[in-house]
Amino acid sequence: MDVVMKWSSAIDTSPLLETAIDQAASQILADLDDQQPDLVIAFTSGRYADCHHVPELLSETFPTACVFGCAAPGVIGAGREVEDRPAVSLTAAILPGVRILSHHLDAGDVPSIYAQTRIWEDAVRMTAAQQPSFVVLSDPFSFDIETYLRGLDRTYPLAPKVGALAAAQGAHSTSLYLNNHVYHSGAITLSLTGDIELDPVVAQGCRPIADPMFVTASRDNLVLDLDGKLPRDVLAEVFERLTPQDREIFTRSLLLGVATRTDVSQYGPGDFLIRSILGVDPESGALWANMHVPVKSVVQLHLRDAPTSAYDLERTLTRARSANAHGPAAGALLFSSTARGANLYGEADHDSNAFRRLVADVALGGCFCSGGIGPVDSTSYVHGFGSAFAVFRRRL
Repeated sequence: MDVVMKWSSAIDTSPLLETAIDQAASQILADLDDQQPDLVIAFTSGRYADCHHVPELLSETFPTACVFGCAAPGVIGAGREVEDRPAVSLTAAILPGVRILSHHLDAGDVPSIYAQTRIWEDAVRMTAAQQPSFVVLSDPFSFDIETYLRGLDRTYPLAPKVGALAAAQGAHSTSLYLNNHVYHSGAITLSLTGDIELDPVVAQGCRPIADPMFVTASRDNLVLDLDGKLPRDVLAEVFERLTPQDREIFTRSLLLGVATRTDVSQYGPGDFLIRSILGVDPESGALWANMHVPVKSVVQLHLRDAPTSAYDLERTLTRARSANAHGPAAGALLFSSTARGANLYGEADHDSNAFRRLVADVALGGCFCSGGIGPVDSTSYVHGFGSAFAVFRRRL
């Protein structure tokens, strides 16, 4: 009898870490007909004080599996999203024909972005010819994830990359799980090759409220002119045209979309990378953005609220389902910003339910994070307000 790819996801909210892991692991084994998984992806609530025991507790039940994961403010498993209370999420897979590699890098281990390809391949322990898929979890304090992603994109331009910045309570409080180790700095990377595909899906959860504009003057992340006007004046003009409801959102959730391409004449949903607006300089009228904005960039103002986020998610997932002509999904991961969840929607399980309804009712695990990692127009970014999905299926 041939072994087939099989995924399972379980969640347990027991207040004791050992009990929660034991019960979630028992559910995993029951789902997998007592077969040992090749991969176990574990997310534990930061409410547990003894996260350093997670690898050893998992190794008792899954002695041969690759263990990968982190502590998080909220966890996602079996289609449920649990925030602000103790919980353990385990997502496991039997992966015949798949080679699983994993490694940890500290900041000093990352090559220069423009280092030779072989140097990056040696650091990541993977050649581009192997056609890998990557899942990355990073400490937000000790590791420059943007530089790492740029290097991965340059070395592995065809490889999908999904993951998260682990949301920690402060410096040195991050816990990254990799096999028998717990790391409090750097990043861990899961590399999958062989009979598996990873389809990344990113929903940024915003909508435009004005026409696209050219950045006609800027300095690093300071936007000095938009279409030849002071940004302060542009914001005032846009505000005057808004409905009362949108004016209220404008005052608390105004964001800047920066186009990932400037060689097109029309822009639509998904063409902009969403970043925070840090403020407007009271003297010059310039706008501070949370990223470098070059001259001649195309930007667009966006708003974010619960209905907008829900609509964008539904549109994105529907498009992903329509584009999935390469076989059914077998399992999935969800990395959701802490700006989402019940605090945004007023209800739990919103993004998980949308995925299961619109894409596939498969094993779905994941966590809440400081930012999800996923592509926009084939370039990998960190998304501070969105949800990043990794959808796994057999390679046909």
